[in-house]
Amino acid sequence: MAADSGNPICTFFYDTPCGRMQLVSAGDRLCLCDWLSEEHHGRVLRRLGKELGGDPREEKSEVISEAMRQLDEYFAKERKEFDLPLMFVGTGFQKSVWNALLSIPYGKTESYGALAARLGRPTAVRAVAGANGANAISIIVPCHRVIGSDHSLTGYGGGIEAKKYLLELEQGSGTLF
Repeated sequence: MAADSGNPICTFFYDTPCGRMQLVSAGDRLCLCDWLSEEHHGRVLRRLGKELGGDPREEKSEVISEAMRQLDEYFAKERKEFDLPLMFVGTGFQKSVWNALLSIPYGKTESYGALAARLGRPTAVRAVAGANGANAISIIVPCHRVIGSDHSLTGYGGGIEAKKYLLELEQGSGTLF
């Protein structure tokens, strides 16, 4: 889906208590909320660029402004669920994983194996982990809630410290991990 002048691609940067993120919208939908760290961000941004076409304008769209407001509420512990129009850019399998992430409740975690089983693909743990890692809409699509089967914190686009921060924010403790 290429964006045209009637469907502009906008980008804006957002500072969180645990790192800087880039937000991107295409038309009236949010398609990126990603950490500016590690090589993860570059891969996600290249994938979006191929799909959307065109160059983003550095400005806040309505949906970016709303995402920032809702993220502010999340970090202030005033919001547990997000209500934003999203655009998933990926394969059908990736989209099924990202949709499944949306059903992991605030303050809860799920293992990669349990997520794979819930998707009816119990032997696809690595594929589920890969799709989880390719999630372009961090926090809002809560990939940080997926942990190792031994309850360990595993890789995260924003880094393990950001993942730990988010889980502790949601679980109301500073000493869980």
